Amino acid sequence: MSELNEIMNPIKENICLPEFLVYERPDTLTEQEFHYCPGCGHSTVHKLLMEVVSEMGIVGDTIGVAPVGCSVFAYHYLGVDMQQAAHGRACAVATGIKRVMPEKIVFTYQGDGDLAAIGTAETVHAANRGENLLVIFINNGIYGMTSGQMAPTSLEGMVTTTSPYGRDVLTQGYPLKISELLAHLPGVYYVTRQAVNTAGNVRKTKKALQRGLEYQKKNLGFCLVEVVSNCPSNLKMTPLESNEFVANQMIPFYPLGDIKVPEVK
Repeated sequence: MSELNEIMNPIKENICLPEFLVYERPDTLTEQEFHYCPGCGHSTVHKLLMEVVSEMGIVGDTIGVAPVGCSVFAYHYLGVDMQQAAHGRACAVATGIKRVMPEKIVFTYQGDGDLAAIGTAETVHAANRGENLLVIFINNGIYGMTSGQMAPTSLEGMVTTTSPYGRDVLTQGYPLKISELLAHLPGVYYVTRQAVNTAGNVRKTKKALQRGLEYQKKNLGFCLVEVVSNCPSNLKMTPLESNEFVANQMIPFYPLGDIKVPEVK
């Protein structure tokens, strides 16, 4: 036993050092347990966002807007002021909040069925006006909350509950690349597409979220961080299989990286 203690004591002493830290819950997340399906990327993005808010010291100045979809309960988990919006109207609600309280940091947290379908008009016009917001766009290629219908972002040939034979572009259109579409608008300052399917991509996503919030603090305009994610339940896959689907199917069509970045002067 004494020999075991000699081995374990240094480990116990070092386990709290930053270089040994594997996971730590940010104090900006509430104690509420996540309701998301096992393996879903929403919980990872929640953690990253709240880590950034905490590290930037803007907890008391941050307001989030969550509309309908799997993100609708985000206000249970994110330890900042939150406002629920009607389906697709997050950018409109966020615009009102930001204009009334321009000193606040305002973000929306939206899925692809919300932002890219019923909320397309609100998103496009807020971007075109250059509203000083951060829009966090979770793209899992499917309607997650309502049982897996085809979303505007569903891939060609993708089987969903409303495209049981696969998405046919002749009758159902092509997958919509929201980030590329918005990047052309003059009011948009920063657009990037990241993912959370690997540890490396998780780190890049956190950096993108930090940039979007920093640009807002400087009043530079509309910022969009798209996160390509998975939906294990509606893809009828295990979490591991769904992450492989993201890597092998989603990312080739939705390539990662910065799409619109500030010009270096």
